[in-house]
Amino acid sequence: MRYAALGTQLLVAIGLSVFIGIKCDKWLKTSPLLACILPLLVLFGIFYKLMKETKSPKDEK
Repeated sequence: MRYAALGTQLLVAIGLSVFIGIKCDKWLKTSPLLACILPLLVLFGIFYKLMKETKSPKDEK
């Protein structure tokens, strides 16, 4: 049950990053630049966090 909310967390994080990217694009007048980059950065961050959390103890050496 430790990772039960991971899907919801992923969807919310991507949705928020797209929303924030669209708002920043409108404010900065930079077409779809931030709306594309922010979700990718969020995905990389979530996958990095997931890999760190699921790494087995014997892999730490």
